[in-house]
Amino acid sequence: MATALLTHADCLLHVTPEGHPERVARLEHVLHTLEGLRLTRVTAPMAAEDDILRIQPASYLADLRKALPKEGFGRIDGDTFLSPGSLDAAFRAAGAAVRAVDMVLGGEAQNAFAAVRPPGHHAETDTAMGFCFFGNAALAAKHALDHHGLARVAVVDFDVHHGNGTQDLLWDEPRALFISSQQMPLWPGSGRPEEDGVHGQILNLPLPPGSGGVQMKAAYVDQAFPRLRAFKPELIIVSAGFDAHQDDPLAELNWSTEDFRWLSRELCALAAELCGGRIVSTLEGGYDLNALAAAAKAHVEELIEAGT
Repeated sequence: MATALLTHADCLLHVTPEGHPERVARLEHVLHTLEGLRLTRVTAPMAAEDDILRIQPASYLADLRKALPKEGFGRIDGDTFLSPGSLDAAFRAAGAAVRAVDMVLGGEAQNAFAAVRPPGHHAETDTAMGFCFFGNAALAAKHALDHHGLARVAVVDFDVHHGNGTQDLLWDEPRALFISSQQMPLWPGSGRPEEDGVHGQILNLPLPPGSGGVQMKAAYVDQAFPRLRAFKPELIIVSAGFDAHQDDPLAELNWSTEDFRWLSRELCALAAELCGGRIVSTLEGGYDLNALAAAAKAHVEELIEAGT
C-alpha cells in the first residue's frame, strides 16, 4: 500500500509576524521537496468540533475564536500569534491527523504523513502556546482509541522541544504510551525523566545541548525501543519535529539529516514488527528551511520504503 500525504492550502493561511520562525515558508519548503515522490496525495478535511472536544474543552475553543482577529494579528503569548486564517489552518492540521488515522486503520494507506501547520505538540488542555493551538498527535491517538477501538497506541515525539502539550493531554491515558526525546535544558522546561504519567506510561529522554546522533541513537536503542516492544502498540503516531537538526537556529542538538533517516527507518521497522507497519506522522517543528526540507524528505522516503 502507498504512503498518504495529507495537507491543505488553508495551512498556509496561518500567517505570523515578519521574522517569526514558524512561518508559511516552512510548509512551502516541505511540500516542494516532497514533489515527485510516490505518495497518495489527500486533501486534509477540517476537523469536526467533536474531534477537538476529545482532547480540549469547549471553553478553550470559544476563547480561541474570541481571540481570532479580523485583520492583523492577535497574540496568545510572546511566541504564539493568531491571524484571520489561523483557526482554519489549525482545524485542517487536526483534521489531517484524524483522516490519516482513518486511512491507515481502514487499510487505505500503509502509513501517512500530515504536512501541516500550525504544529500541535505544545498545546495543553486549555492553553495555546509554543506556536500550537490543537494537540494534533494526542488527538490522533485519542481518535484511534475511542473511535476505532484500539487498545494501545504509542506516540513518539522527536522534536527538539519537549511535547509538553501531548504529555498533558495523555497524562492520565493508560492506553497511550508517550515517548519524547528533547534537548534539556530548553524551553518549555518540561520533560524530566520523573514526569512519567499517572500510569507510568510516559517516557522522557532528555538529551544534553551539543549532543548528536550517537547520544540520540543510544537513548532510543536502550530505552525507547524496548518500551515500545513491551507496550505492543496497535498504531504508532509520530510527532515529527526536525529542529534537532544541527543547522536549526532555535536549539543546540546536532542531528544530521541521516540521523533523522535512521530514526525514521527504525520506527518503521518497529511498526512492521509490532503493528502491521501502521504509522501516522504529523509535522511539528523545524526552522531552518533547507534543513527542515531535507530531513522531512528523508523521513517521508523511509515511510514510502516501509510501505512498499
